[in-house]
Amino acid sequence: MSGVPTSLHFGPFVFHLYGLGLGIAAYVAYAYCERRLRRQGIDTTRFARYTVALLVSGLLGARLANIVTNWSYYSGHPARWIAVWQGGISSFGGIGLAVPVGLYLQRRWWPGTRLAAFTDALLPALVAGWALGRVLGPQFMVNGGGHVTTSWIGMHYSGQVGKRVPVPLIQGAEDASLWLLLLWIEAKWTARSVGSLSAVAMIVWGLVRAFDEHWLLGQESHSGSVGVQLAGLALALVGGVTLWRAQRRRRDHLAPIAR
Repeated sequence: MSGVPTSLHFGPFVFHLYGLGLGIAAYVAYAYCERRLRRQGIDTTRFARYTVALLVSGLLGARLANIVTNWSYYSGHPARWIAVWQGGISSFGGIGLAVPVGLYLQRRWWPGTRLAAFTDALLPALVAGWALGRVLGPQFMVNGGGHVTTSWIGMHYSGQVGKRVPVPLIQGAEDASLWLLLLWIEAKWTARSVGSLSAVAMIVWGLVRAFDEHWLLGQESHSGSVGVQLAGLALALVGGVTLWRAQRRRRDHLAPIAR
């Protein structure tokens, strides 16, 4: 028996808590992003359109990645491709399509704003939204738990037998901790170079996501799970290179002043 409900029924209407939770998290992230952009002096006139483009591309990429990595389930059943209410989206698939769309639109609509400054403004808000989304989204989905466990922290999830590690709650706590870390860096690391905040977010989130996938979700033999782990490590690597370049630019800028 599941201890975590997945839907609410009002007569003939069914509201899936998974989608409702993600919708709430998306709105919070949007409002927070807009606030941070304004605080950095970045025009937000087109930000609503920008957000819609990211959401559409992210959902499409997330669904396509899930279909590709679970082709044996979707092959020959095209109706399943669009049955998103039954779950089945990939975080990195969404990132993989939303990022190039976001980069293109940022250069087109904010040509006078450095990309690094733009992402430094956005990423803490996106991480906060992600933290809320993990708690309000996957926590209420079918098969939302991780490994079977006998620990006191175990929970029962719909579609899964036995008590499971509450991965969504753990990931929500991890992402909330990363958000607080980014705010601390932003407030205390006054000498940081532009782009460093984004780099730290990529490094930490990528490594933690790969760790969670391998040790908590119990799907190491699944091609999609392996892909997530590799994508997490790749994201951390890109973050490391970004941090190195940002610090190098800072040293090059400070060198003439020191002389």
